[in-house]
Amino acid sequence: MLVHSFPPAITPGCRVLILGSMPGKRSLEMQAYYAHPQNLFWPFIAHIFNIPPETGYHERLRLLNQQHIGIWDVLKECIRISSLDGDIEEASIVANDFSALFAQFPHIRHIFFNGSKAEQAFRRHVLKRQIIPTHLHYHRLPSTSPANASIKKEHKLAQWQQITSVIAD
Repeated sequence: MLVHSFPPAITPGCRVLILGSMPGKRSLEMQAYYAHPQNLFWPFIAHIFNIPPETGYHERLRLLNQQHIGIWDVLKECIRISSLDGDIEEASIVANDFSALFAQFPHIRHIFFNGSKAEQAFRRHVLKRQIIPTHLHYHRLPSTSPANASIKKEHKLAQWQQITSVIAD
């Protein structure tokens, strides 16, 4: 099935961009980033930035943007039969237009990848094919997907907390 990502959730003051690969089925159905109830993205963000867990989706996005953090996905579209990154058909990948995004949001300094697939796709389909600023710093974090159960939640959270150290850059 051909799937399409969402527009970026970003504002002009953002200095950090968190990139996933492609929204999963639940997120696509809900039209919301990280909507699967077992995905750890929003619980981690709530913990790190002291956001009440019951905060609604649009308010969470607004509060994240207030922390100078935006969200997007590396892939604009691809063919994938499930929510798993491993099911993405490599030949079907179309990357989002990062050249335009970085021109529109020049204050971005740090890119955090939510998992290895996001990083691998960015390096393969963006860095090699688009004009990207050279001042960016890249950081891979463990995937918050429920499919990534090999790392304990506490260890993942500890790695995700490094986002706070670069916000002031």
